[in-house]
Amino acid sequence: MSVKAFYQYLEFLKLAGIQDIFIKEPEPIVEAVEEGCVDKARILHDLSQKYANCQKCGLSQGRINLVYGQGNADAKLMLIGEGPGANENKTGQAFVGAAGELLDRQLHAIKLTRQEVYIANIVKCQPPYNRNPEANEVQACMPYLLEQIEIVAPQIILLLGRVPAHAILETTESISRLRLRRHLFREIPVYVTYHPAALLRDPKYRVPTWEDLQRVRDHYFSL
Repeated sequence: MSVKAFYQYLEFLKLAGIQDIFIKEPEPIVEAVEEGCVDKARILHDLSQKYANCQKCGLSQGRINLVYGQGNADAKLMLIGEGPGANENKTGQAFVGAAGELLDRQLHAIKLTRQEVYIANIVKCQPPYNRNPEANEVQACMPYLLEQIEIVAPQIILLLGRVPAHAILETTESISRLRLRRHLFREIPVYVTYHPAALLRDPKYRVPTWEDLQRVRDHYFSL
């Protein structure tokens, strides 16, 4: 719309008796884009602050800290887990404790570090007693995750566990089947493997997980 047309429209509104116009405050992403800002890390930080007091589902009742996600905002590889545990809830950081230490070793084994990838979860608050998140909780948090994927724009996604695999790929297939092939989500190649916590509970998952990680490694270093 030209400036002249805009003022003509305002004059029309005035003649129609409309005296006040309320303009919705732009979302952080929109504002950043309009300002020419390309600092993805700042955008993600702003969003984590914006959602810190989210009340969209019952998980907020047990929240100490929102576990939004962290890592390299320009990462080529994005890891998506299930949900925060007690340690994550206390610290606000994803994948800490024993599962986080194992994840760090897994990344090291494929010549990557936590600082090179971006890590998020399907839900941002700890489910009670570390149960799996329910469908309504996943639905409530999904817009936040989709927003993260849009901002980071990874070239590969690795889904850690059944919950993210089913939520992202919209399937009920077992991990043992899903991990055998590469998938696509919004044109992004997606791999599936077992959650680090599953390996801590049952060592039988270590060999297939290592096979999955090698496929991710080969794809990553071919980019």
